[in-house]
Amino acid sequence: MRRSGILFPVFSLPGKYGIGCFSKEAYKFVDFLVDAGQTYWQILPLGPTSYGDSPYQSFSTFAGNPYFISLDELVDQKLLSRHECEMADMGNNPEKIEYGKLYENRFMLLRKAFQKLPFDTVQEVRAFRQKNADWVEDYALYMAVKKSFHDVALSEWDDDIRMRKPEAMKRYQEEYRHEVDFYVWMQYEFYREWEALKSYANERGIRIIGDIPIYVSADSSDVWAHPELFELDKNMRPIRVAGCPPDGFSATGQLWGNPIYKWKYHKKTNYAWWKMRIEKSCDLYDVIRIDHFRGFDQFYAIPGDAQDAVIGEWLDGPGMDLFKALDPVLKEKDADIIAEDLGFITDTVRKLVRDTGFPNMKVLEFAFDVRDTGSANDYLPFNYNHNCVAYTGTHDNQTVVGWLNDLDSETREYVRRFVDAPKGASNEVICGKMVRAAIASPANTAIIPLQDYLGLDDRARINTPSTLGGNWEWRLLPGKLTKKRASELYDLSRLYGRVYVPEEVEEETEDSSVEGEESKAESK
Repeated sequence: MRRSGILFPVFSLPGKYGIGCFSKEAYKFVDFLVDAGQTYWQILPLGPTSYGDSPYQSFSTFAGNPYFISLDELVDQKLLSRHECEMADMGNNPEKIEYGKLYENRFMLLRKAFQKLPFDTVQEVRAFRQKNADWVEDYALYMAVKKSFHDVALSEWDDDIRMRKPEAMKRYQEEYRHEVDFYVWMQYEFYREWEALKSYANERGIRIIGDIPIYVSADSSDVWAHPELFELDKNMRPIRVAGCPPDGFSATGQLWGNPIYKWKYHKKTNYAWWKMRIEKSCDLYDVIRIDHFRGFDQFYAIPGDAQDAVIGEWLDGPGMDLFKALDPVLKEKDADIIAEDLGFITDTVRKLVRDTGFPNMKVLEFAFDVRDTGSANDYLPFNYNHNCVAYTGTHDNQTVVGWLNDLDSETREYVRRFVDAPKGASNEVICGKMVRAAIASPANTAIIPLQDYLGLDDRARINTPSTLGGNWEWRLLPGKLTKKRASELYDLSRLYGRVYVPEEVEEETEDSSVEGEESKAESK
């Protein structure tokens, strides 16, 4: 079946208090998707962000980002006052996230809320803790210990606790018991609010596409609690780390710094940790997009002490052996997977994607290099098969308008002619034509970044790979998702056979409004 959706990070939602979160604006966005005839909301990883504010470098592969907890919800629970929230400085620019201010002031509010938990909530937190003991205890203690060391990385902790010596573990658990409880509560509240939002979306026919990084951060509770899963030395420091070799985008490559998996060990356990990770991701999302899928075929390994990615080697990943082991979990959970197979793709990667049967990604911005393969370019829409997901761009790309602004005249003319834009057309008009080309393509699924639907330039770009600063900060201004815009998207999606609204959902949403007092989300 042909479906479509929008890529829009939770942190980019509009609203008060410095960052998008699980507030009424998230519910309004679900309403917008319904009114626009969409099926999918694709988000970025939901984990707590670490150095560089990247959701792909998280303190835990299982934990949720406390920044996404709705302060309005805590006010409704009478754990905070409206005045306390409004007095906290979390930035004054509604289009930009200021993470430093969030760290200082949002956590201060969360701590105040934690002090006021009623007895019933304490009991619910205890039940959540027991249910999720396989990861939340390690995560909460990790964060408490990290704070005691003034937030330095795991590699800089004292040896005894970094190596999890029993006497040190006991000492820190006792000394920082209250801090551990605080981090457990934040996970309880995150999951409670996320499950409510996801249920709201699902009940209205909207499915969530979640994004999981292939690797975990070296500075994470995953590495600390399970060093046996990774290539680490006797001091728990990475022997080799992940990245990408030099290419046309970066002369020194990309040094991600994530520890490499000890794949032989994973195989011995029949990939038990991966089964747990996928199982929990299936509970969080309706569809899982696995980032850097080619790393399961071959991965680029860089010496752990390297300053860049120039020196490294390609090594074999687990291939189909991993996915055969995961198959029972995927079937039990009725899981849908999207394979992110972008970058330098070899025949063996293509074969792995075919063998899994997962849809892969086609990015329209990659289709127009006139120096490349011409009509044989895999990213040109007429070369798509049905089992793929069409994008104009991803969170790592320029917005289409920004990309068009930077194109040389020859390539821009090629794009204009391909999408049948009139001569002299503005980049905003050409962008609209590219969105139409993705929606009209043979791909079963089309996902368009919200910035491209709105024709925004690179001021709305999410991330520029291999750079620090200025990334993961963009937020949508209030009032941009109008009923007129939803109607236009609905008509476009319906024209190309991508609208399906179940009868019972259609009845529920018949009188819905994207903005205004009639919105179902106003109840939030």
